[in-house]
Amino acid sequence: MNDERAMQQQPGRTPAPPHLKDGPGPGSPEAAALDATWRDPPGLLGWLAAVNHKAIARRFIVTTFCFFVAGGLLAFVMRLQLARPGARLVGPDLYNQLFTMHGSTMMFLFAVPVMQAVAVYLLPLMLGTRSVAFPRLNAFAYWIFLFGGLMLYAVFALGAAPDVGWFSYVPLAGPDYSPGKRTDFWAQMITFTELSALLEAIVVITTVFKLRAPGMALNRIPLFAWAMLVTAFMVLFAMPAVMLASTTLITDRLVGTHFYNPAEGGDAVLWQHLFWFFGHPEVYLIFLPGLGFLSAIIPTFARRPIFGYTAMVLALIATAFLAFGLWVHHMFAVNLPELGKSFFTAASMLIAIPSAVQIFCWIATLCSGRIDFKTPLLFALGFFFILVLGGLTGIMLASVPLDLQVHDSYFVVAHLHYVLIGGAVFPLFGAFYYWYPKITGRLMSERLGRWNFWLFFVGFNVTFFPMHLLGLRGMPRRVYTYQAGLGWDTLNLVATLGSWVIALSALLFVVNALRSLRRGAPAGPNPWGAGTLEWATESPPPPCNFHAIPVVHGRDPLWEPPRTAADGGQPPFTHVGGLAAHTRELLATTVLDARPDLRVNFPDPTIWPLVSALAVTVLFIGSIFTPWAVVWGSIPIAIALTAWFWPRRAETAVHLRLEQGP
Repeated sequence: MNDERAMQQQPGRTPAPPHLKDGPGPGSPEAAALDATWRDPPGLLGWLAAVNHKAIARRFIVTTFCFFVAGGLLAFVMRLQLARPGARLVGPDLYNQLFTMHGSTMMFLFAVPVMQAVAVYLLPLMLGTRSVAFPRLNAFAYWIFLFGGLMLYAVFALGAAPDVGWFSYVPLAGPDYSPGKRTDFWAQMITFTELSALLEAIVVITTVFKLRAPGMALNRIPLFAWAMLVTAFMVLFAMPAVMLASTTLITDRLVGTHFYNPAEGGDAVLWQHLFWFFGHPEVYLIFLPGLGFLSAIIPTFARRPIFGYTAMVLALIATAFLAFGLWVHHMFAVNLPELGKSFFTAASMLIAIPSAVQIFCWIATLCSGRIDFKTPLLFALGFFFILVLGGLTGIMLASVPLDLQVHDSYFVVAHLHYVLIGGAVFPLFGAFYYWYPKITGRLMSERLGRWNFWLFFVGFNVTFFPMHLLGLRGMPRRVYTYQAGLGWDTLNLVATLGSWVIALSALLFVVNALRSLRRGAPAGPNPWGAGTLEWATESPPPPCNFHAIPVVHGRDPLWEPPRTAADGGQPPFTHVGGLAAHTRELLATTVLDARPDLRVNFPDPTIWPLVSALAVTVLFIGSIFTPWAVVWGSIPIAIALTAWFWPRRAETAVHLRLEQGP
């Protein structure tokens, strides 16, 4: 691609096309003007009105990590209860609330949102642009997520938390067996969080497709961007199923419909089909971003480009397709046709192939490189061991006869945690250590990081490996106590001791992160010597991310060789010039080849996404108590959205000046 010629081929009414030039320096007047333009307003009102993707992503990350700690504390209490037979730390009702809140927190308030939060921070930096698409929608998605999580924990504090499991099976969750409002709050929490996830998916897809730097064709984007793009498309297809399921559940409970009532022509198994059509892809909604983290970390510390880029991309896409054909994997104990079960057994085994392709590509990258064993890479290597073991037990559970024997036992609990923590939390910790210097400008302590890794690795295996044996010895899930002499005592005690080690590791991570904010070594723009674009700007990045939009010539722009001796060993960057500095103007590019397409003016910060989220929250919570809340609650939402999209005279004047040109 001829970048200079491409930059001059701008369609539409843009009179002054951007041109290639060297970017302005950080201290130049143009850079100062860009920073002032893209910076969120000061003060409390400015904080509430913020739309900068980095600010929203930091709030998302901190909020999801707080929910992670809360969910971990709930699990810790459960382990204390089960450490000895006949314990009376908590009663059966509170225990039901604990395991429901723990599962709901980890699956809906932590695992998927934190992956999307990291993507919202990193993708514009990786793709060489100044913002995510739809920045106000991004802010709205955060507020909706926050209010949904706070609602769930508020009812938990009031003793009215849901108590029917994080999958809320009917008829147990129906009006006959679960009176009161507990399940209704759970169903509305689903609506909150899945609405937020759908909005973030729209933001991610549009950002990856239309806001890439010129020259960054689809075969040049980082594998992390591919992973998040595939995940976002999965969200669009998976989340509506669980939103439909939770909505029909709440109408059964509050309005008197009979979607899941067999006596009136409904079907209780319909709930399982709808829920697990979302539930099994959700495992990969958590897993695929983790693979993207590893595909960023491993090449950096192997000091070589990723092996098998095309195979890695195809493996991500194949995993997404196969993930939607596995949901009956969770329903082998249901009275379904045996021939149908055999097809899902085959699909459950087949999905291991694309995952294996990626693992072999990472191993090839490491074997052909010069490995630097830093903390992020340690968590990546820990992922290999944990995920392979979890994958092996997944292949075992794909066998219908074995699944029937261990269904709803602690063997399934062990498998679930090996897959989810191995496939998500280990890569996530590695990602925190890897990108922490980019977010804060300081490095985390390497010594504390190694302690964090080894304590977490050992504590995890001590906690969850004995659960395989407990399941094979017949210990069922979701029991709050057990009798002595069943052969479960020692294994439960060992698992509880392991949970103490995990808690110590998590505490050490928090100490390391907070300590490094002030006392960490200054990072510089690229402390790891990585090759992707997020390391081409300052640490932490300026409000506009890049003072000049770079033009990309390869998959690893910072590792591209210099074109002339005058480059002085620096990457051969050319930059896009001609974009306005006094307004939030961005360059949109074509989907396939990232050729310059349009100049887009982005909206300024506003309080209306927050106001709209509050109005939606009132409607959702009010509908738990009366269906009329849907009618009357629509009025403030309409007012808030009208104010949100109402054009401001100053912004309109800027748009007209840009269209008319100089």
